Amino acid sequence: MLERRLYYHIDWLLIAAIAALSAIGVAMIYSTTHAGPNAGLYVRQLYAIGIGAFVFMACLTIDYRTLADNSLAIYGLIIALLVGVLLFGTTGGGARRWIELPFFNLQPSEFAKVALALALAKFFDESRRGSPSVTDLAVGGGLTLIPFILIAKQPDLGTAVTLVPIFLAVAFLAGMRLRLLGILLILAVLAAPVAWRYALKDYQRSRIATFINPEQDPRGAGYQQIQARISVGSGGIWGKGFLKGTQGQLRFLPVAWNDFVFSVLAEEQGFVGVIVALGLYLFVIVRSLEAARLSKDRLGAYLVIGILATFTFQVIYNITMSAGLAPVKGLTLPLMSSGGSSIIATLAGFGLILNVRMRRFTN
Repeated sequence: MLERRLYYHIDWLLIAAIAALSAIGVAMIYSTTHAGPNAGLYVRQLYAIGIGAFVFMACLTIDYRTLADNSLAIYGLIIALLVGVLLFGTTGGGARRWIELPFFNLQPSEFAKVALALALAKFFDESRRGSPSVTDLAVGGGLTLIPFILIAKQPDLGTAVTLVPIFLAVAFLAGMRLRLLGILLILAVLAAPVAWRYALKDYQRSRIATFINPEQDPRGAGYQQIQARISVGSGGIWGKGFLKGTQGQLRFLPVAWNDFVFSVLAEEQGFVGVIVALGLYLFVIVRSLEAARLSKDRLGAYLVIGILATFTFQVIYNITMSAGLAPVKGLTLPLMSSGGSSIIATLAGFGLILNVRMRRFTN
């Protein structure tokens, strides 16, 4: 049970911002699905938020140091689930990403982010050097590479890429030299042509090409990007009103309740609604950074930064994608997009962030 004295150190403002973003997400999901085959999707999102709240409380209550001590077991469990997805997973939309359970489909790749953040935080905390050695970075990179490969083979390259910011953020905070980071970036640029030729599939190359010029295939690969731009641009200052957005209501915008929920928000609530949502996301990010700064130990700081890195990357990419400023990729907008595993894993991560902040005065 949570000690009474710790109760007074819970960051209620951060919880309020998270709850507000989740509520906006439910409203936008309802707006785009209240009529049609997905009419009950917002109810499923509410159920997922309820389960996520329970997981959030569990991650808040259990001392993060205890969870970190068991990080390898948690990491191993997630790896086993990712292998199970490839062997026995449920296929949908041309990808095998889910394990079918009695009440919902579990997507282990979403929980891999939290598990990796725990494992890397524990590993770099135990290294206790002024800066990570090449061996330390190689081990940390290996811990990241294993789930990256398993998720990419589903195939789900978008989610796999979200693991990279976790490693870079934790390694940088642990003391990785900027020169080494620059070398890694140069190597990534040099490897890009090889990845383009051999690693990316045809549809992935098509998405990048149509990002540069979506009008070259307006009814195919460029369709989503064009419709997303129209949705965002048509909202104006005040928006068209709740349930009154034409792009989302008339199904011009594909999977508007998931990848492009921010485009629906921009169309229906306009520039004002966008500013409110962006302000909430900024508040969540800044408040979480403060939790890392206030952490009583390196382990807590590494854990917060790892979780926050993947969250921030995903928020920035999804919003820029919705505005037509990045290639279309299957990355949800955390806390707002439809997806049970996504919302539960995100709330679990924030439970750990509040856990670190709350325990800054304990021994």
